[in-house]
Amino acid sequence: MWKELERTNHLLRRVYAPHLPGAPILRLEGVSLRYESGVALDDVTFAVQTGERIAVIGPNGAGKSTLFKIIAGVLSPTSGEVHVYGGEPGEHVCIAYVPQRSQVDWNFPVTVADVVMMGRVGQLGLLRWPKASDWEKVYAALDVVHLRHLAKRQIRQLSGGQQQRMFIARALAQEAQLMLMDEPLTGLDVHSQEEVFSVLDTLKAQKVTVLVALHDLKMAAERFDRIILLNRRIIAMGSAEEVFTSEILLEAYGGHVHLVYDAEKTLAVSDTCCGEGEEAA
Repeated sequence: MWKELERTNHLLRRVYAPHLPGAPILRLEGVSLRYESGVALDDVTFAVQTGERIAVIGPNGAGKSTLFKIIAGVLSPTSGEVHVYGGEPGEHVCIAYVPQRSQVDWNFPVTVADVVMMGRVGQLGLLRWPKASDWEKVYAALDVVHLRHLAKRQIRQLSGGQQQRMFIARALAQEAQLMLMDEPLTGLDVHSQEEVFSVLDTLKAQKVTVLVALHDLKMAAERFDRIILLNRRIIAMGSAEEVFTSEILLEAYGGHVHLVYDAEKTLAVSDTCCGEGEEAA
């Protein structure tokens, strides 16, 4: 996973493209990814405006991780286009990808501060050592997520919530304007989840755009501006009221979702398709 993060840094540090005035921060047009074994994404089209907090939901294998890696420039689509402020993902340093914790080697011998400094690579460029100003940004990012006191701690010694906040600090040090978070709340207790949302609220106030892949449909309804319901293609996108209808949810999940009916609306309470986690692609 660390090699993948370094590859992402390498892709994002090559060119600095200007942001086109009036362009949405993110726009996908007809994005598809096909393997010999089948289709991972099919004709995905949507746009996101600056400062939105978007939940990306769908059953396991729906393509959530694949979607995020294409947006970050780590994977190339078979067809279609991705635009970040009007340019290609590889032309921008403002995209941060926060991976699933299960994909990270937590025994890798780095400290919390080291990981956060990885976010500065895109700003530093090749063969340049961090300056005092870069370390100031690292510690300022750690202050935002309340981890400065753990800066010298080895990453395997962190709790799950602290690990997620460390990666958010990495994105802050990168000065990211678009953050892609892949299942950041999986395995966290309620307190740790609230700590993550507290940081996300700070990012929203700073107009940072955040896309979060998750399984908790109730949380998606309560905590996000809009919802993308994905199952290789976009089933629906909009508010919880627009997306969480029984017809749409059954189309996306089939028989693997529990629907609870009350006098006013239908609430999907769980995706029972499989265990937590997302496809490796």
